[in-house]
Amino acid sequence: MSIVNSVLELIGNTPIVKLSKFDTGPCDLFIKLEADNPGGSIKDRIAVCMIEAAEQEGKIKPGGTIIEATAGNTGLGLGLVAAQKGYKLILVIPDKMSPDKIRHIRAMGVDVRLTRSDVQKGHPEYYQDYAKRLAAEIPNSFFIDQFSNPNNPKTHKIDTGPEILRQMDGKLDAMVVGVGSSGTVTGLGQYFHENAPGCEMIVADPVGSILADTINTGHTPQAGSWLVEGIGEDFLPPICDISLVKKAYAIRDQEAFNTQRELLQKEGIIAGSSTGTLLSAALRYCREQTEPKRVLTLAADTGNKYLSKSFNDSWLADQGLLERESHGDLRDLIARPMDSGDMVTVTSDDNLITTYKRMRMFDVSQLPVMDDGMIVGLIDESDILLGIYEDKDNFQMKVSTVMVTNLETVPPSAAIDDIVNLFKEDKVAIIAEAGEFFGLITQIDLINHLRKNMG
Repeated sequence: MSIVNSVLELIGNTPIVKLSKFDTGPCDLFIKLEADNPGGSIKDRIAVCMIEAAEQEGKIKPGGTIIEATAGNTGLGLGLVAAQKGYKLILVIPDKMSPDKIRHIRAMGVDVRLTRSDVQKGHPEYYQDYAKRLAAEIPNSFFIDQFSNPNNPKTHKIDTGPEILRQMDGKLDAMVVGVGSSGTVTGLGQYFHENAPGCEMIVADPVGSILADTINTGHTPQAGSWLVEGIGEDFLPPICDISLVKKAYAIRDQEAFNTQRELLQKEGIIAGSSTGTLLSAALRYCREQTEPKRVLTLAADTGNKYLSKSFNDSWLADQGLLERESHGDLRDLIARPMDSGDMVTVTSDDNLITTYKRMRMFDVSQLPVMDDGMIVGLIDESDILLGIYEDKDNFQMKVSTVMVTNLETVPPSAAIDDIVNLFKEDKVAIIAEAGEFFGLITQIDLINHLRKNMG
């Protein structure tokens, strides 16, 4: 490898890996590692193309501000390019995005505006409408608008497509992609139509998005909701050309997250949640075939951005997406059961600094105190604060000196009303019976349970 003068020179020319550990039917399945781009996703490609085109067209002037509505990865790509070129950047991001992705963007010095993810186009808090409004209000600014920007698909038509065909030695029977801003499906579809007409374009779509039904039936349904990030839409973007798509597969979040983990466990590739959707669809397509085909899909971004979400069992449990044994009682409400290994605990002999560090590491505000498998107390942030307030050396105090020992336990067979009454008294719901501790039910656990039951 040669030395480059800027990270922007490292965008593109990402490797392709043949998957060997999955059941791919009669087909050979390949995955292109777009996470190897410096910003960690395929969106680095369009960020360069859209900004450089805007410069050439005089739409961005020195010292100007770029504004975009993004699910995160386009924002990272724009942040990368804007920093190298000296532009300010404001990103409007829906609040369902991964905290890791948002921290990454903010660490680049980007002005991040979080907005609601539960509203649709036309609402003032809808992320694209919000971004357009900012661009109208801020002098010397430019709304990059990946959803309508023709340089988005152009990137893949003149750059990504030729790169793929070159790497695959011109032999490609099917390409499986997702649709977010739709630049990938449009640009690659147009390029392969002209240069590899035998290549079928296949779309992977989250259940809840409108695209699978629109492609397969011509009927556009009402949009639902989904948790996978970066793909799926509640409208057809202006640059979206699905006329060249052969078929679409609707993939549920749970299947996508399971496949995302399988990719890491089987092939050693840590990719994002959208990749779980793409790979699930690619596997379905491969297994449906009756003759050998060469099929390619994308690892659109790195899974390192999703460690706190789709790679986090507790988060999956909160979303009702983690398969666990059903007990038919209060144990089903516990997000971090004691027997799952997810419960974070301390002992009565641990000191307060250990307890504090554990709370910070796992982002919790209270911990059970366990001695010899038995719960002997609870300790929370206020217990630590009161313990060390007079003297910071008190961080060396044992947990036993400040923990709460007057515990009120609830058996698994109790009613939800019983734990609600505990919450009203500002008490903790400790689920235990006959000396066995099952876990804690927090107020957010109960909220999650009620939300899931309401559909």
